[in-house]
Amino acid sequence: MADVSHRHGDIAGHPDAPEMRDRYARMLQTRGVAAVEELVILAGVWAAISAWTVHFAAARPELAITNLIVGISLAVLGLCMSMIPERSQDLNFVVLLLGAWLIVAPWVVTRNPDTGMILSNVITGACVCLFSLTAGGLLMTKRRT
Repeated sequence: MADVSHRHGDIAGHPDAPEMRDRYARMLQTRGVAAVEELVILAGVWAAISAWTVHFAAARPELAITNLIVGISLAVLGLCMSMIPERSQDLNFVVLLLGAWLIVAPWVVTRNPDTGMILSNVITGACVCLFSLTAGGLLMTKRRT
């Protein structure tokens, strides 16, 4: 009769143990990338609500709409990239472009932007660019190893 009793101990003899170890190691390698991409989600949410938080939505509705669209896009991209960080290399470039757009949007979209608009967009855009470059760098170093 077969021995079906439950034994406590390691699973070194399990036939799938090497595959499970490799998968767990890959998951741990991209953990830092996912954390950076979650910061992109937060920056996207801030960009989306910043017009109403900094109180320029009524004065400059065109910039408010631009920030809302870019912010929602950043949040969705950040969510997608944090779910599958090992496949997010191409999307990092799009996030970098959206961050650059946030930086220049006050001057391109409106005339005579206020200090609050400029500071909110430039700081948010710089953070998004930094997060994108950091995630891209982490992914590149993980691919080399």
